[in-house]
Amino acid sequence: MSRYNFRTAEAEWQRTWDRLDCFTAREDPARDKYYVLEMFPYPSGRIHMGHLRCYTLGDVVARYKRARGFNVLHPMGWDAFGLPAENAAMEQQVHPAAWTYANIDTMREQLKSMGLALDWSREFATCDPGYYAHEQQLFLDFLEAGLAYREDGWVNWDPVDRTVLANEQVIDGKGWRSGAVIERRRMPQWFLRIGDYSDGLLQALDTLGRWPAKVRLMQDHWIGRSEGATIDFQLSEQLATLPDGGDRLRVFTTRPDTIFGASFLALAADHPLTAALAAEDPDLDGFVERCRRLGATEEAIETAEKEGYATRLTARHPFLDGVELPIYVANFVLMGYGTGAIFGCPAHDQRDLDFARKYGLNVLPVVVPEGVAPHDFAVDGEAFVGEGRLANSQFLDGLEVEAAKATVIAHLEEAGAGAGKVTYRLRDWLVSRQRYWGCPIPVVLCDDCGVVPVPRADLPVTLPEDIDFKSPGNPLDRHPTWRHVDCPKCGDAATRDTDTFDTFIDSSWYFARFCSPAAAVPVERAAADYWLPVDQYIGGIEHAILHLLYSRFWVRAMKRCGHLGLDEPFDGLFTQGMVNHETYKDAAGKWLFPEEIRKLADGSAAHAETGAPVEIGRIESMSKSKRNVVDPSHVIDEYGADTARWFILSDSPPERDMEWTDAGVQGAFRHVNRVWRLVEEALPGLPAAETAAPEAFGPRALDLRRASHGAIDRITEALESFRFNRAVAHLYELSNAIAAFAGEGAQAANGDAGADWALREASEMLVRLSAPMTPHLAEELWRRLGHETLLVDLDWPEAEPTLLAQDTVTIAVQVNGKLRGTVELPPGSAKDALENAARAVPNVASSIGERPVRRAVVVPDKLVNFVV
Repeated sequence: MSRYNFRTAEAEWQRTWDRLDCFTAREDPARDKYYVLEMFPYPSGRIHMGHLRCYTLGDVVARYKRARGFNVLHPMGWDAFGLPAENAAMEQQVHPAAWTYANIDTMREQLKSMGLALDWSREFATCDPGYYAHEQQLFLDFLEAGLAYREDGWVNWDPVDRTVLANEQVIDGKGWRSGAVIERRRMPQWFLRIGDYSDGLLQALDTLGRWPAKVRLMQDHWIGRSEGATIDFQLSEQLATLPDGGDRLRVFTTRPDTIFGASFLALAADHPLTAALAAEDPDLDGFVERCRRLGATEEAIETAEKEGYATRLTARHPFLDGVELPIYVANFVLMGYGTGAIFGCPAHDQRDLDFARKYGLNVLPVVVPEGVAPHDFAVDGEAFVGEGRLANSQFLDGLEVEAAKATVIAHLEEAGAGAGKVTYRLRDWLVSRQRYWGCPIPVVLCDDCGVVPVPRADLPVTLPEDIDFKSPGNPLDRHPTWRHVDCPKCGDAATRDTDTFDTFIDSSWYFARFCSPAAAVPVERAAADYWLPVDQYIGGIEHAILHLLYSRFWVRAMKRCGHLGLDEPFDGLFTQGMVNHETYKDAAGKWLFPEEIRKLADGSAAHAETGAPVEIGRIESMSKSKRNVVDPSHVIDEYGADTARWFILSDSPPERDMEWTDAGVQGAFRHVNRVWRLVEEALPGLPAAETAAPEAFGPRALDLRRASHGAIDRITEALESFRFNRAVAHLYELSNAIAAFAGEGAQAANGDAGADWALREASEMLVRLSAPMTPHLAEELWRRLGHETLLVDLDWPEAEPTLLAQDTVTIAVQVNGKLRGTVELPPGSAKDALENAARAVPNVASSIGERPVRRAVVVPDKLVNFVV
């Protein structure tokens, strides 16, 4: 018996697939397409276990769908722009392009060692000028369509990365990459009008039935639709520095019904009225600066102590004559939500209540619980936010909340003091970044002509290669020649915009470029119409808001400009879990890599070199900072790609986190070799390949055929539903059935008709059904079984319905919930027959004894439980 040499086999089959262009995709209108895509990687230097899991999952889908007859597109590229390359340039004195492309070369070879069924002919990196030239063209299209604009605005400034961040990139008040506390600055920036698509993006979530509910809910909350009203409050004095005469302050509220409980108005620190007042009040100007240091995220505001600054202004209540409401600037009001101004009703909003108690403002309940008299109800330390009826509110008294909202909006509109309004939390996408390694923004800034698009014939605007990273900030600002150009419109001296695009733009349309990566236009419409949408997209849930929401907007913008004909880019979305590992520390508290420790017999750990005790910590997501990482390349080198793939698929449901263990990898390695051994040991007694089936089969052979075809049915269902761990379990069952039938090496003789043919069929089914998971092993065994055609070109097996019918089912029998035996009965047996057969089991009868059976719980075809 030969020994399975995974190193030789995996290299050979990867070369064969590559030589024969097995996975090169071509449009074929006569065939149904299937586009499977994993979120493409950033070329950081080496693949990690997250890559291994994500791309294994996608590869199983691609290989399975190919076997089901689909025309499969499964491409790979590189999300290659971004700050890590600039950081490497500064630290290692290497150009970002050289660092990036060297990493791509390394990671490409690592990914190829996994045996992925990828169409490498479509490969590109987003830092290729051939890619970002089309990105620049799309931006100019958006600019012409009014979807892009440049204006001064308050932005989130990361003082470490020295760049602007979008709101979505600020996490808990800190930069999503650097972790630095974000500052607020006012700068000219480029924006994309994603806000114009808020309602469409929100409503279309209901059509994404193959997306995880959690992701759809996260996007729903981020878009944040709010129904309410705008109310115009008359100011106590007119400010000529404000637009429209400056005599009114417009607020937005979701609770217009509580207007009679208003006790103050509050402005955001960035509100135009605040700026006008701060220009004359140094103390207010200092308060505004403190607010900006606080940050602009909801998380930062919610956790901060509520503070305000009383301005000299008041505002007239719209319905109460003679009532003037004080106006504050408050650190909990966001300029990015509503109008940047609110009215505070302390009795029915906890934030307003905390503020009112701090500054001694009135607290008047205007909504009271059902059945409670208004004069008996008061609010103390906790705002009342429940259902009830209006009180202390003149024409609203006695109304329920929703009716009161409609009534007060009607009164506001009649008086010209407000209107019903729908607002969204989603703000326009800020896409300018002050860094070198990104796609240049294709505009010229002219003192006379303003913003002038670069002529399309001059695209791409490429990055200069002679860059100096010795000083902080954007090196494009300091370049002696690149930024200086003539205005394309008037011919006078002008400058390029030295900002580059947010890298999330690069990933917002790459899936569309894969449809026609060599096209002279961003996408060839015919190719895009054939391949899009992506049928199955796979990646981490951490991209639920940023990448996935931006991509949905970008596709709509491309459709508006005539490049695409669809709204949603991803028909199906799957978010895989994290890969976890134990953590280790030495006596000094230093984190240790797994290869630096060795496990002892008692379960403890010691340092591999010194033997010193090692503390075994929590099982956590693999991270370089805690050194609990395992290099996939080392695993592949030592055990083979199929072993790594098998363990990835078998450990747990793919949407859950999994723990990487040496024992698990070794178990997967044993399985790979066991499958090899099962087939090899059976080979001498098997009939030749393609031998016709005999006319009859003995009982043992028939049982094995049922196991084979039952495996087809169950594994197909598991793969269709993304339950890859169940598919693995069913393959274990089939291999056990083969081992039992063949006696782990003995020929299946004993005079059973058709035994050898049934064993060949079962062996072939085991190989064919394993192919999406362990493709190298499957190809090698398929050849050993005497076949000349490639397994990768073979259709998925179909189960024979007659072999799926069960003669009997196994019924578990319990007494008071404890298993006492089983019975075999025909499927669909009546309840009385189930009870009678169960009572006849000796162990069941003795467990019941003389005690009366109070009731029998019967689950048809599964369970009988006697409660005594």
